[in-house]
Amino acid sequence: MNAADALETQLAIYRRMTGEERLAIALRLDELACDISCAGIRRQYPDATDEEVEEHLRRRIWMTYRQKGPEPALP
Repeated sequence: MNAADALETQLAIYRRMTGEERLAIALRLDELACDISCAGIRRQYPDATDEEVEEHLRRRIWMTYRQKGPEPALP
C-alpha cells in the first residue's frame, strides 16, 4: 500500500464515523499537541511553574493565529 492508498483508506474510515467520533479524535489530537508543546516548553524553561508553562503555551498559540490571520483576543 502506498501513501495515497493509505490516505484513501483513512478517509473512508473517517467518512463512516459519526460526527461525534470525529470530534472526539480532533479533541484528543488537540490535547496531544498541547501536551507535546508543553513538554517542549518545560525543556526550554525547566524552572517554569505550571502557570508559566500555560502562559507560554497561550502565547505560542496566539502567535500561530496571528501569523495566519486576524488576531484573536487573548483570554
